[in-house]
This record gives sequence, structure tokens and C-alpha cells, in this order.
Amino acid sequence: MSAQPTAVAVVIPAKDEAQRIAATIAAASSIPDVDLVVVVDDGSDDDTSLVARGAGADVVRHDRNQGKGKAMQTGAAYVARHELTTHALLFIDADLEQSATATGALVEPVVSGRADMTIAVLPAQKTAGGGRGFVVGLASRGIERLTGWTPTQPLSGMRCLSREAFDAAQPLAGGWGVEVGLTVDVLRRGMVIEEVPCELHHRVTGTGLGDQLHRLGQYRDVWRALAVRRVRSVLRRR
Repeated sequence: MSAQPTAVAVVIPAKDEAQRIAATIAAASSIPDVDLVVVVDDGSDDDTSLVARGAGADVVRHDRNQGKGKAMQTGAAYVARHELTTHALLFIDADLEQSATATGALVEPVVSGRADMTIAVLPAQKTAGGGRGFVVGLASRGIERLTGWTPTQPLSGMRCLSREAFDAAQPLAGGWGVEVGLTVDVLRRGMVIEEVPCELHHRVTGTGLGDQLHRLGQYRDVWRALAVRRVRSVLRRR
């Protein structure tokens, strides 16, 4: 079990979220024990950085899009540079708006020392998505084969980790494979994961061409994250 954190830093990776980011920041800032909110603007083409600063967040900007995994690392590094290494890290999506307050439920198991990482389990969303479950199935089966544990929502991006757990999972998987990589790496290091139901609502991916390309990118990144960890397993056994 990791050392018990003393407070919480929220890290919000964001890309073109100027319309939603202010509400998400306000909600995240209201969570007990949160004393820092960092938005990592991952190469936005809109005013995400400007709006986030106006809403009171610290902002770090990538000049070009580098993917979610890199944005999470940038945010965690920013927290560490401010000598907040005893803080738990709460990663949340930028489009949660007011529902982001519900991610507060992820904090208590980590701050109390009961878990090293928590994962949000979301309810059915107000609008149905357009996917067929291929990426979720790949992620779920891959995690189970590598760790013996079957997650409820393997791609859930809302997670709270102790700094020790985050550091133990380095290097993070790239892009959209980051959640799968985190789960596998934390479990393989003998740490404890707890799933927590959270009443969260965000945009769902639809059925358009851009949405399907997004899913293809997810599938690619999840496959890569699992493949790297399968190779590591083989090498360890030699």
C-alpha cells in the first residue's frame, strides 16, 4: 500500500474544450481536499487555455496535440515541480462540467490509504453512444489475461492515484491506451485498485466518420499498451 496522501491535485487533460472547461474547473475546485487544479491544454485550436485560466486553474499548454497519456504526465510533472509530491492525483475528463463534483468519491479510498488507485464507474449516459464495444472488449480481455482482474469499465478516464502508484506505473502508455496501461501496471506492482460508482455525465462518441476514426485510434492505442505489457511479461519469465 502506498503512503497516505495529504491533499489532492486535480489534473484535467483538455483539447478544444473552451465551452465546457470552466464548469468542470469550478466543480473540481469544490471537491474537499483539492488545493490545486491543473489544466493541460493538449494543442487546442480554441480558447481552452484562456478560459481555463479565467476559471482559476493553473494551465500548461502543449503547442501541438501529444495525446492523453502525455498530457497526464505533463500535469503530474507540474504538480511535482510545485513540491506537492505528497498529493493524490485526481485525473478527470474536461467535459464533465457540473457532474465533476461526483469524482470526489474517488478521493476518500486513496487519501484514507485503503486503495492505491480508484476508478470511476459511470452510469448509463443520457445519450447512447455509437460504438459496438470492440475497444472495451479488447481492453477488458487484455487486462484480465495480464492480471486476473476484470474491470467494470476498463476505459474509464476518471481516476485517483497516490503519487507512489502513479510513479510505479511509469512510463505511461501512449494516447488512449493510458488507462489500460495504468490498470495493468498498478496491479502488477501488488497495489490495490477500487472501483467507485460516480454519477458522471459527459459527451459520448457518436456514429459519424470522425467518431469512427476516434474509435480506431482508441483500438490502436489499447492494443499497443497491451502488447507492450505482454512482451514485458514474457521477458520477466525468462
